[in-house]
Amino acid sequence: MKKQFIFWMLSILPILSFAQALTPSRDYTNAVLWQQYSGEYRALSFQAYNFARLSLKEALWNQANTKPNCVIVDADETILDNSAFQGHEVKNGVSYVQKDWTQWTSLAQADTVPGALAFLKFAASKNVETFYVTNREVADHDGTLKNLQKFGFPYADEAHLLLKNTTSDKEPRRQKILEKYNILLLCGDNLSDFSNVFYREGKDTKEQVNMLQNLFGTKFIVLPNPMYGDWEKLLYKGDKLNEADKAKQRFDKLKSY
Repeated sequence: MKKQFIFWMLSILPILSFAQALTPSRDYTNAVLWQQYSGEYRALSFQAYNFARLSLKEALWNQANTKPNCVIVDADETILDNSAFQGHEVKNGVSYVQKDWTQWTSLAQADTVPGALAFLKFAASKNVETFYVTNREVADHDGTLKNLQKFGFPYADEAHLLLKNTTSDKEPRRQKILEKYNILLLCGDNLSDFSNVFYREGKDTKEQVNMLQNLFGTKFIVLPNPMYGDWEKLLYKGDKLNEADKAKQRFDKLKSY
């Protein structure tokens, strides 16, 4: 009996270790599946870009100066859907590996976020330029441009693609655009796509959202992204955390009763 038990334990150890290795990354499974399969994800994306269209029309009516007009959009989970990459990482037992991401962007296979292309083409028809302000690295440049051009995104060129260079802070890039353009609205899946007050200035994020609530759906167009974002960083305490550490802190942060 003892020998049988030992044999059984030895036979399942590889399975247990495999499952244990996958546990932290599998926290994201439902989030990825929701983006890939739910009608609600598509509905929310269409809703965001329907609001963007209405807000753009109103902004054009209220235009105050003669500078050319533009909109600023983030790339990932705002106009490009990277859920296939996230699915790849989950299936490989990781949440994010830089070399995997670089390989993914080089393939130029990200799909469009529902409503994004139609909205930006509408903006272009009103002589409103689009600036793609993204924290993709310089190494992702060629694949990103190819991905945008493959779908016919307007203004997908060198002058309008602003990648991360020395910092992930998008404010300097926004200010550079503002020197020559009216920024009529901004679209993003992360509050840092709109302003630094939400995460970079040490302020209470929810309080800042409450204070600026009238800008959401008008000046700030938010796209749904349950998979990742700056919001998650607020959950973690400590340095050099591994995936198991983060998974435990995520679990501990859950509100319950």
